[in-house]
Parts: sequence; structure tokens; C-alpha cells
Amino acid sequence: MPEMPEVETIRRTLADKVAGRKIIRVDIGLPRLVKWPTAAEFQAVLTDRTITKLVRRGKYLLFYLDNNYVLIIHLRMTGRLYYKTPGSEFDKFTHILFKLDNGDILLYADTRTLGTLYLMPEEELWRIAGLASMGPEPLSAEFTLEYFADMLSKRRAKIKTVLLNQKLIGGLGNIYVDEALAIACIDPERIASSLTAQEANYLHQAINQVIAAGIAHGGTTFRDYRDGAGQSGSHQRYLQVYGRTNEPCQRCGGIIARKEVAGRGTHYCPNCQK
Repeated sequence: MPEMPEVETIRRTLADKVAGRKIIRVDIGLPRLVKWPTAAEFQAVLTDRTITKLVRRGKYLLFYLDNNYVLIIHLRMTGRLYYKTPGSEFDKFTHILFKLDNGDILLYADTRTLGTLYLMPEEELWRIAGLASMGPEPLSAEFTLEYFADMLSKRRAKIKTVLLNQKLIGGLGNIYVDEALAIACIDPERIASSLTAQEANYLHQAINQVIAAGIAHGGTTFRDYRDGAGQSGSHQRYLQVYGRTNEPCQRCGGIIARKEVAGRGTHYCPNCQK
């Protein structure tokens, strides 16, 4: 958390507010969050630079600047980006402030301080391994059924492990993988290559469906996640299995179970996902 729908929601709630704004000052309360370059260089290069656009790739947010540099932010588990007007209260876990030329502030807060920030020329984005090796994203033109079915046919790992691999599919995380597998009625421990062509088709559709629904509902909020305006998402109200251990399955009435798969807590219906 946050996953692709949450990061895309943050992008959408911030894009129009920050595009065209000049960063006039950067205050860093926790320098170790800045992974490249040094915190001092980070401040110097960002000061008096204008944000030209904000895009997302997988779970990364990329702020393009007018000097051909890109500010890259990965929120990890508990990172949050808020847009605040003067006089607003700040999150007590706020660690970095980007003060803008209109008096407003973009702030980075992080409870567990696991997030990462980078600043580098656009042509050097390859230095960030997670970006350089990322696979096609759900809902993208590259995420075709042909690609998906062929990729699964070559994998002897458990299907949940495969779906969480960012080199194979960019942006998918634990919540939406569990939901997609539930919709497609596939056991999370099935070997990926054992899926039939029809099952691969169902799962491909389910992945696109849950990602689109997550975005439409502003993301899923259990604890930390908020959008760029500080608002919670509502997709948690629509989840079929994730976070619903011991509750009835909405399809068959059986009891939702939880087990560890790929080192992650996994929610599923033992009856529907045999």
C-alpha cells in the first residue's frame, strides 16, 4: 500500500495543482528519505524549478521539471503526498515540504519512513531499477491478453507470486491481486502455467476490472492511504475477499479464509477458488 489505483488517484488529485508551479523552497526534515543525490543537492537543484507535468509509472510518481530533471517519489508502505494551502495543519509525520510560488505547499509525510525520493536527469531514469525493469501495466495497450497468456505459460511459480512480480506486470499489489484471483475463481497457489486459455482470459479481464474499479473509487483506504487532497478512498467498501477473513463470500456464502502465499497475507474463498 498504496498500489497502482491509489498512486494514480494521487496523481489525478495533484496534477492540475502542481503543473506550471515553481518550487521556491524545499525543507527536508529527514534527509535519509532522499536516496539520490545528497539532500543538499536535492534542495539546490529543485529550488526555482518549475513542474511541467506529473505522470505515474507503476507505483512511482514522476514530477518532470523545466531543467530536464525528474523528481521521482515512491511512497512504499505509508508514504503520503498532500497539497496544502497556507495556514493548514500538517501531518505530524511530515518530513519534506515543497513550497510553491503561489504560497501553497506540497508535503511528503511518512509514518514508517520507508518511502524513497530521487532527483535525476530524465535520461538517467534507468538508474532506478524498479522503473527500468517494470513490466506492462493493467489497462495499458501493452497489457494484452496475448502477452499475459504467453507470460503465464512460461512460469512454474504460484500464480500469486507471478502477479506480484513487477518485472512481469507493473503496479499490481497484494490487495488487487487477491481481488482479481477471487473474481476469476483461481486459487492463489495454482501454478501459473497450469491455467487454461479460458482461465487466463478470465484473470486478464479480472485484473483490468479491479484496477479500473479501484481508480474509480479513489483507491482503498484501511489506515494510511489518502489522496493528494488528504481524502480517503472508498474502494474498501467493494472488496470481495481482501480484509474479509471469516466473513461470508459474496458469491457462494462460504467463509473467506486467509493464508500466507508468496510471503504475503492472502485472502480467498476456499469454495470458489478451488
